[in-house]
Amino acid sequence: MKIAILVPCYNEGLTIRKVVSDFKRVLPEADIFVYDNNSSDNTIEEATSAGAIVRTETTQGKGAVVLSMFRDIDADYYLLVDGDDTYPAEAAKKLVECIEKTNADMVIGDRLSNKTYLAENKRPFHNFGNDLVKKLINQFYHSSLNDILSGYRLFSRRFVKNYSSLISGFELETDLTIYCLNYDFKIHEIQIDYRDRPEGSVSKLNTYKDGYKVLKLFFNLYRLYKPLSFFTLISAFILLIGLILGVFPIIDYIEYQYVYKVPTAIAAVASVIIAVLLYTCGLILDNISKFDKKNFKHSLLNFDEAAKTKRY
Repeated sequence: MKIAILVPCYNEGLTIRKVVSDFKRVLPEADIFVYDNNSSDNTIEEATSAGAIVRTETTQGKGAVVLSMFRDIDADYYLLVDGDDTYPAEAAKKLVECIEKTNADMVIGDRLSNKTYLAENKRPFHNFGNDLVKKLINQFYHSSLNDILSGYRLFSRRFVKNYSSLISGFELETDLTIYCLNYDFKIHEIQIDYRDRPEGSVSKLNTYKDGYKVLKLFFNLYRLYKPLSFFTLISAFILLIGLILGVFPIIDYIEYQYVYKVPTAIAAVASVIIAVLLYTCGLILDNISKFDKKNFKHSLLNFDEAAKTKRY
């Protein structure tokens, strides 16, 4: 089985040589691809001298780089890892063994269950952000994943070649996870030890800006993949407001046989109408979403059949 190790990089000259060397030692049979994303340091030189296959992606953002990797590289398994030397190469074999044994489409390197991320991570609010995103996704998608935002993942070919996205930044891991859950790809997690960046290495992740983008992406994907649930929640909230506002004109009419609070009555009726319209939109979009999912599964079945034919 052909394994490709994917290392998206932006100014990781301090650590990329070690990352490439570690993975060459642990998985000597794998091809290591380093895609440079407009680095201004010596990332390209260090990766090349370490023996990696180095290419460039000029569209800025981790998501754009990984999508380019998925499109360009041909392999059976794809191991995605950051170039900052925070993920142990030694865990790669466990991920490969898991995907072979379980026939999963995505194996996530879980940093959170063994508390190593909590102990090593020095950046404020990152633990809070990880926990918030994990709870939101598990709640709305009825899953039980432990580490939603891990950058250490192994993918099957069928997932990589059927994955599509419009994101370009650090929302990538959230998008990969929700895409997997929505289209019923098989996910497993393997506990790994996390270590913080070495001294002198700087994270490109902005806690607040990128955290906002992740949360925004979650709600956008929830609206896209589960429109009936999304619009029902909003509809119920607006309907509740309409019913509360409607109490006052009704009380007026019962007491005086006349409605004095006309603006309140209009607002109440308008709220109920808007709530009904939103729920109707949810029903229509839910049917479209189900049709899309059905077409995707049919396309995936054709992909699997073509893969079997090619193999035999």
